[in-house]
Formats: sequence, C-alpha cells, structure tokens
Amino acid sequence: MIKKEADGEVDCPAVLTSQQMRTAEASAMDAGSVTGRQLMERAGEGAVAAILAEWPDLANGSPRAAVLCGPGNNGGDGFVVARLLRDRGWNVELRLLGDPAALPPDARANCLRWSEGGGVPPLDVADLRSTDAFADCSIVVDALFGIGLSRPVEMPLDALSATRVVALDIPSGLCADSGRRIGRAVVRADLTIAFHAPKPGHYLADGPAQCGRLRVVDIGLVETPPEGATQLVTEPAGWNKRAGHKYDHGHVLVLTGGMARTGAARMSARAALRIGAGLVTLAVPGAAIMECAAQVTALMVRRCDDAATLRSLLEDDRLNALCLGPGLGTDARAAGLVGAALESGRQAVLDADALTLVAGSDALRDGLHDACILTPHPGEFARLFPDLAERLQGEVAAGPAYSRLDAVRDAAGVAGCTLLLKGPDTVIAAPDGRTAIHPAVYGRAVPWLATAGSGDVLAGMIAGLLARGPGPFEAACSATWLHVEAARRFGPGLIAEDLPETLPQVFAALAAAP
Repeated sequence: MIKKEADGEVDCPAVLTSQQMRTAEASAMDAGSVTGRQLMERAGEGAVAAILAEWPDLANGSPRAAVLCGPGNNGGDGFVVARLLRDRGWNVELRLLGDPAALPPDARANCLRWSEGGGVPPLDVADLRSTDAFADCSIVVDALFGIGLSRPVEMPLDALSATRVVALDIPSGLCADSGRRIGRAVVRADLTIAFHAPKPGHYLADGPAQCGRLRVVDIGLVETPPEGATQLVTEPAGWNKRAGHKYDHGHVLVLTGGMARTGAARMSARAALRIGAGLVTLAVPGAAIMECAAQVTALMVRRCDDAATLRSLLEDDRLNALCLGPGLGTDARAAGLVGAALESGRQAVLDADALTLVAGSDALRDGLHDACILTPHPGEFARLFPDLAERLQGEVAAGPAYSRLDAVRDAAGVAGCTLLLKGPDTVIAAPDGRTAIHPAVYGRAVPWLATAGSGDVLAGMIAGLLARGPGPFEAACSATWLHVEAARRFGPGLIAEDLPETLPQVFAALAAAP
C-alpha cells in the first residue's frame, strides 16, 4: 500500500533513522510475525505500485527498465522489482554490482529467483560514464545502496539522469540520516520510494533535491513509532477558539526597538493577535510611542524605556508570553530588556536581535530556561552554536553524517530550551530530546516565504500560541505549520504582512475539515 498519493505529503507521522528502521525490521522478524523474504517481497510490490501510480502510462505496453542492484538487501529489493516488472510484460535489463555469491541470504534468494539459476550480468562501471547507456529505458531503478550507505560511492552516477530514475529507499550516495552527500557521486532521482517510514535524509539538506518526488509504501511493520523517533510536523488541531474571556487566551507582550525600528515588532504583534492570543501589547520606548500608536488599533501600546520598566510591566501575571528580538536592536537598552525577560521566567520567543545578544553574552545565555524558544536562521545558529554549525559544513567522508536534526537536538540540550532552526527543512527540538521536521517540500514548498519579515511573523505566531497554553515545543510545531499553510494559501507575491491576514482562511479550512 502506498501511504500517500498526489500532493507529496507523507501520511506517516514518524521519521526513522536507518538504525531505527533496521531495529523495526529485526524486531518484527524476531517476533516471528514476518520473514526477511516477506519484507523484501512487500517492498518490491509496493515499489512497483508506486511506479505505476507515478507514471500511469507505463501500465500499458511493454516498457523497458534497467534495474541496478547493489551488494546488500537494497539490491534484493531491486531483484524483486525486476521480477515483478518482468511478470507484467516489461523488458527488464538487470545488472548487479558485486558477486552474487556474496549477497545476504534473502537478497541471494531473490537473485536466484530472478535468474532462475542462470548468471546475473555484472554492472559495468563504464556504462555509468555514458549518458546514452540507459537512454532507451522508460525507467532506471537505483537499488544500489539504500539506507545502509556509509562510505562514498566510487563510481560515476551521472548517466542515470538520462531517463526517469526511481530510487529504492534513498538515492545512492545520499546519507539517509542527514540528507548530506557522502562523497560527491549521488543519484538524482525523479521518484524515491521509502519503505515503512520516511527517513530524515528525505527532508534534510540535499535530500529533497536529490529524491525528486517521495512516496512511502507499507511493508506491514507495526505502525507504532519507536521511542525517540522524530515526528513530522502535521496539521494541528484544537486551535479554533471556544467560549471564554479574552484573558483565557493569553496576553502577549512584544518588545519593540526605537523610532523607525518598530515595524518588525508590529508584524510580530499582529501575527500573535491573529493566531488567537486574547490580547497583545507592544512595549515601546517613549520616542516611538506615537509612531506605533499611529499604526495600530487592536494592539495596545505601553511605554517601556528600559529593563526596570519591563520588570514593572511584568508584575502583571496575565502577561504570560513575551516576544523579543524583531527590530529590537542590540544596544544597552535591548540587552537589558532581554536580561529582564529571561529573569522573569516567562514564556518567551527570542528571535533576530535577541539571538545576536544571547550569542554575544554568557550571562544572557546562562539565563535561558525551558520556557524559552529560540528561532534562529542558519547564520544566527552558527553564531549561537559555532561548534555544532561547523560539523554541518564540508564534505562527508563516512556516514551516518551529522545532520541539522542532530545539531538542533544537541543545541536544545546545551541551551536547555526549545530550538527552531528555520529553513526549507525547518527542524524543531525540545530540551527533553523530542524532535520534529517540518516538510515544506514534495508539493508543499513555499519559496515565496523568502521575504523580509516572514521570520518576524513566525516569532509572533509562536508567541501567540504560547500564550494560549501549549508548551514551547507544541507551539513551535503548530506555528510552523500554520505559517507555511498561510503562505501556501496566499501564493506567489506574498509579503510578510499578508501572512497574519491569511490565517483566518487557514483556520476556517481546519474547522471545515472532517
């Protein structure tokens, strides 16, 4: 069974590393519920179904396929795919990298079943140097290495791009746990078929570009994700308001910068209000009060010139979430406000300038606590955690490679708070080790979010949800999904101010969904 169809989303909440996948398979086999041969057969059947679902025109006639099998169980899956396509009347050309006698038992059994006791032609590396080698094929199936790859592929793979390429598990040359290239040779697939669950490498780094379209197929393993598995950020529930007073939905305080620097904070505040916070107040230095008052209506404005004033404002316990950083500046006033906010122990979203201040101050870094959310982009992350960011750079010599997921999990543990690392592959981690990936790829990409102020709006959305009651990790995940969905719904031409105004449509669609 294919777990998800046309729009490219994967209807599978957990993302498994290669080791977690192997453990899931081993546990099922140890329990006697399935054999390795059965899993391989199901993988092949699911792959063929996914190929025909992707390209229905191949269901008729006698298409030609090249199936390239590797020396492990990924090659065994390839043998099953080749046999099933042949049984459908396809003209199948199969090549094996390595010695048939050295294949693992299940893969060897399927090799023998494919060849019916005859020989299996070896993969000639010279063929991979020719862009014409497979030009007459309808598809080329990459079953060379799969999720177990741990070293660079020492062969050219460019020729595979001459036609439609289907990768089983993950394109050869790509690390399944990080999406990073192991070495330089990597298959560029048009369709990648993952078995049982997606892997981090399908979403991170080079993964989306190399995987093409992703389909996940069911191979009959238990659906319960293992403890510690990374989750995909999926459609949130329960955010439409019910009966209650405005204070039942929280009160957000957004701190602004000085004159001519309040726009980013005003966008954050508007987003916090639109996402459902009961009240939102802008804390503004005296010189900028008229500037803000002339621009806002539903938002409230309070004067806040320094840390002492902020401490006074926070004597009101109903101010239960703070947002600081967008347009705040990095001067002494801003540093004092960040320090006072952290001292208060309030839930707080730290973005933009607040992150710069934390990166440059051991005292502020030491003040972080588990009710904080840091929302850096990659450059800010590198300033906050230079040692972790450095591990994400350079060529990978061996896998599994260090990933954005690893980096954010480690950063959350070091900082003791929730981290949201922004990007097309947004990754979120809580200090207790929970992690999530937002897959804004495979039909959900929103490149028009690359516009000034979109991060400020996200910070406000997170603060607005924080005020309404969930924990930091949950608020970060839900706000990320809503942020992307608002951008998708608006479409190209988006500017940051459009995001809060599109949220009502998103909430209406969620309420109408069955």
